[in-house]
Amino acid sequence: MRVRAGENGGMPGSSSAPRFLAPAQVAELLSIEVDEVIALVYEGRLRGSQLGSPARWRIEESSLAEYLAEQSEEARRMALWRQANEASFPEIWGSSAPHGI
Repeated sequence: MRVRAGENGGMPGSSSAPRFLAPAQVAELLSIEVDEVIALVYEGRLRGSQLGSPARWRIEESSLAEYLAEQSEEARRMALWRQANEASFPEIWGSSAPHGI
């Protein structure tokens, strides 16, 4: 099977080569500033490298997907936590104490 240039991330013959995005692209996708994208790289929350000459930041596309999944999971957990804190235990278990106590 032949792989043409432009398929699989633009790398001929490579299906697992990482794809990279410019910080401006990532910033647009996340609705944040470019400086914040670079800060996320320095914090280790996104994987990025300085590539080319002159060196320019590039962010691994797969790390962006992982970051978004992390953020989604964190939001889900916070929503559950808020829901649990807002719940009234008597409303859940009834107004009487459980039998046997």
